[in-house]
Amino acid sequence: MNHPIPSFRPTTPRKHHSHGDEGHEAKALSQISPEPALIGIDWGTTSLRAYLIGAGGEVLDKVASSRGITSVPDRAFDSVLNQLIACWSTYGGLPVLASGMITSRNGWVETPYSRLPLGTVGLAQSLVPHHTESRMNIHFITGAVIDHASGADVMRGEETQIIGAQAFGMSDGIFVMPGTHSKWVRVSAGRIEDFATYMTGEVFAALKGHTILGTLIGDGPFDPEGFAQGVSCGLARESYLLHDLFRVRTLPLLGRMAGNAVADFLSGMLIGAEVKAAQIRGDTNETITIVGRCDLADRYETALKIAGKTSQRLSEDTVAHGHYLIARAAEIVNV
Repeated sequence: MNHPIPSFRPTTPRKHHSHGDEGHEAKALSQISPEPALIGIDWGTTSLRAYLIGAGGEVLDKVASSRGITSVPDRAFDSVLNQLIACWSTYGGLPVLASGMITSRNGWVETPYSRLPLGTVGLAQSLVPHHTESRMNIHFITGAVIDHASGADVMRGEETQIIGAQAFGMSDGIFVMPGTHSKWVRVSAGRIEDFATYMTGEVFAALKGHTILGTLIGDGPFDPEGFAQGVSCGLARESYLLHDLFRVRTLPLLGRMAGNAVADFLSGMLIGAEVKAAQIRGDTNETITIVGRCDLADRYETALKIAGKTSQRLSEDTVAHGHYLIARAAEIVNV
């Protein structure tokens, strides 16, 4: 059973530094108060974000890079991380917690999956310590696994975002994490009880970039009408996704949709199909919280509205608050 988590006041980062592939050093804050106590690392397949976190859970600073785990040559994770957080070197010796695909088989240290139900204390107890060549002490957060009747499902990184939501008083309901592999997660009393993964983002990229459907897709700004039409198509009771996908080709081919609207139609159809599947699973009958990048969250909020569902939103930076709560439960950070 998880112990209650004392409250703290979440804050937004004072500055956000962005690193490209060039790896230029970010500038540190000249004055930081209160004193930093932890560095949180969210390292995914295509992106890397680091947070400087205060003793009270405040996010004091943030640096980001496009160096996801697939963009790190020769597995030089230690070097890439040290370069990214060099701006915080004056706070040497801070504990580091890392989550995301960096803990996968293709990452730095592969951690085991923890079984559900899973909350703050369970994740704190299953941390995997690692001492780097650069003498940095990192604790890797494990992923989560569940066995459904249809097969197993796993996550890495989203569990930390779920824990972070507690900092905003959100400990129950359905959490949607849009992305390459979208997650719909059922949470009760701050513990992950169930989840399902949808390959929506990856399927969209594959269809657009590697099939005949992409040949008639034009460039242009977001087309809300085309997106809404796609969502309605994906949500329809009589929809058959593998059949309906061919409409992405026939609509522009027959002049019934402009080429610059087709990508958003395809995006809407796939997200609509995802929401429809979530409805069948019963994952839209509770409070729905969308956690993620603004552009993706906008699309899911619209799709849910078309489906007759209301939702609320949290920033993807919620993960930093998860790092803090897990570190505190593990007594890595002293309160």
